Amino acid sequence: MSDDKKLHIAVIGSGGAAMAAALKAAERGVRVTLVERGTLGGTCVNVGCVPSKILIRAAHIAHLRRTSPFDAGLSPGTPTVDRCELLAQQQRRVEELRHAKYATILADNPAVTVLMGEARFVDAHALSVRADDGSERRISFDRAFIGTGARPTIPPVPGLAETPYWTSTTALTSDTIPERLAVIGASVVAVELAQAFARLGSRVTILARRRLLSRKEPAVGEAIETAFRAEGIEVLNETQASRVDYIDNEFVLGTHAGDIRADRLLVATGRIPNIETLGLEGIGIETAGGAILVDEHLRTTAPGIYAAGDCTDQPQFVYVAAAGGSRAAINMTDGDTRLDLSAVPEVVFSDPQVATVGLTEAEARARGIDAESRTLPLDNVPRVLVNFDTGGFIKLVAERDSGRLLGVQAVSGEAGELIQTAVVALRAGMTVQAIGDELFPYLTMVEGLKLCAQTFTRDIRQLSCCAG
Repeated sequence: MSDDKKLHIAVIGSGGAAMAAALKAAERGVRVTLVERGTLGGTCVNVGCVPSKILIRAAHIAHLRRTSPFDAGLSPGTPTVDRCELLAQQQRRVEELRHAKYATILADNPAVTVLMGEARFVDAHALSVRADDGSERRISFDRAFIGTGARPTIPPVPGLAETPYWTSTTALTSDTIPERLAVIGASVVAVELAQAFARLGSRVTILARRRLLSRKEPAVGEAIETAFRAEGIEVLNETQASRVDYIDNEFVLGTHAGDIRADRLLVATGRIPNIETLGLEGIGIETAGGAILVDEHLRTTAPGIYAAGDCTDQPQFVYVAAAGGSRAAINMTDGDTRLDLSAVPEVVFSDPQVATVGLTEAEARARGIDAESRTLPLDNVPRVLVNFDTGGFIKLVAERDSGRLLGVQAVSGEAGELIQTAVVALRAGMTVQAIGDELFPYLTMVEGLKLCAQTFTRDIRQLSCCAG
């Protein structure tokens, strides 16, 4: 079949969702035109997951060189932080991944044509693509996919817009570590970057509208706040900036508790979908709260147009975006699949890490489920004991009568490495009794799931250290 007769799919964006959609559609034998208005790769590789985790890892190394549970036998020292060198290393890896995983793959795929420019729907079967030089091109398509991602949202604080505040994007690409850093926000990005900058030398103050990680159960935020305070990070709960000024190279944040002064201000209060320039209202695509509404098949309210990722009402994680993009492509090419979001793992890369999946006890009861839970302090986990790092907990939530696992919340070192086991157990419908009977390798963090499961039926303090 000639290319002109093949099904033609237009993909808007080039991040996790859009790339997955474009490549899966091409794999299924259709012609794809991908339109990107900025840098190939979207948020994750350029200004999100990859650079932030590099910064967090560097900060973790700096912290361990300064202080660790083994300081009595391994002499600590204060590292010299060269942010310019760290930034150069970070950006080299970002560029390597963008080239290898995005630019090269697209260039080598003859079924995908890449256009650089801003796309706008002319109608339900055509896009207008405006290039940087002002020229416009019309692209006709059979079906379309929207994967335009999201950007940092900026709260309407008086005076803020007139100041040189940081977003996560500018913070990650800054070549300086400020002496004093104020952070507005208390969710994932705020928590991760606040701790990273503190460990690299900043004196950090966090303004939390409610408390840290307030969308998670209170014990999670309390554990992170305890860890932060131990590191000298100031956490101001139930505190908002009523005004922000920038005077003589200094930020001044007015609050009910008095003025807060800082050399830099990071605003990390969430993300807003990039959809306002697409012309969605003209083709009948419904939105809510600034996000595109999609069903489990990734269909929008406009026939033949699909969407996934951070520009939609789905959870804002790159792995959700990629899974959605891939499934959307299957459905756009006459397949039939759905995105199951019943067990989405979440990880906060703080130290200790936070990892959750499924329902909290309160959420289960709100759904009318008779639930019970057990919380295991980490000093019951052998891996933690030999690490001499016992702050945190693992909590399992189960249906009372059946013992079926409903959810897991963990605050621990490397919690992100244990949560996928909980995801698999949830999807398999395992009971806490079955989890407690499984073989888990000794002296691993994931063994904590087994130990917590065993507490539903026994006192694990009466077991030997590796008893089954």
